[in-house]
Amino acid sequence: MTAPLLQAPLLQAERLTRWYDQHCAVRDVSFALRKGQVLGFLGPNGAGKSTTMQMLAGVLAPSAGRITVGEYDLLDQPEAAKSLIGYLPEQPPVYPELNVDEYLDFCAALRRVPRKQVRVRRDDAKTRCGLEAHGRRIIGNLSKGFQQRVGIAQAIVHQPAIVILDEPTVGLDPIQIREIRALISELGREHAVILSTHILPEVQSVCTDVQVIHRGALVFADTVAALATRAGGSALLIELRNPPPADALAALAGATGVDALGAGRFRLLGQPDAVAVASAAVHGGWGLAELGRERSTLEQLFVELTSSDERAGDEKGDGDKPAAATEAA
Repeated sequence: MTAPLLQAPLLQAERLTRWYDQHCAVRDVSFALRKGQVLGFLGPNGAGKSTTMQMLAGVLAPSAGRITVGEYDLLDQPEAAKSLIGYLPEQPPVYPELNVDEYLDFCAALRRVPRKQVRVRRDDAKTRCGLEAHGRRIIGNLSKGFQQRVGIAQAIVHQPAIVILDEPTVGLDPIQIREIRALISELGREHAVILSTHILPEVQSVCTDVQVIHRGALVFADTVAALATRAGGSALLIELRNPPPADALAALAGATGVDALGAGRFRLLGQPDAVAVASAAVHGGWGLAELGRERSTLEQLFVELTSSDERAGDEKGDGDKPAAATEAA
């Protein structure tokens, strides 16, 4: 039986790189996105998330690399490519003095929705975003959660194939966060969605795939299920009165690395064999005082993937630029 052909990607990023003067905010980021995927773009503040989202949306030109949207090159055919993209930046681009209907009609016109279809598209976006009863409300009088809904509505009013959401739940209360996450899950059924966030539960609750970015480079890319499986790996905690060099511990069966915790305590990463560790401790005269399993969590894995002895700089929020570059940009 012939295997089904893999669906062609709606968006493909190839070796995206962005420099601000001497600072590289994003380096060699590559991935593909297909219909039905909700991709969580995960990373700490300043990791390069917003810069990547801006490049994918055509707001910021990459210093190097290529972005293909459908069959269009985003740099060579920006108008055709952007017609397939809906974008919600971290700060929703709303006009507080307009009411919801006026604003969405304006956005539909900007997106060149045919005049005869504007009302249908606007009403559809309102329905999907839970705004049916708010068409005549002034946007500036809405809660932040509803303003976020309006921001998502403008991103989908032209029925794009790809929806890019940058930190869509920042500053919302728990109830609003749940509502926005449910909306994102619903969008994922008909669109390809990229969700930028630094919140692990957000990725677990709404995403099918996840990429972790740290200091501008991808350090993990797989499905959410694979991320959970990797997090399920069990480290081994040991305490030794006469510990050997760390290299000797890292060479033990099943160990992939060693964290020194101080006072003779160590964490053996990977799937270390407890029997082999105990045997090595006895024969080596290491003075084994404690031996036990530590189940890792997704949070611990995230910390492991994004830990570094160096800081990316003093970026403000997730703008991904140093202050000098911000002034120059």
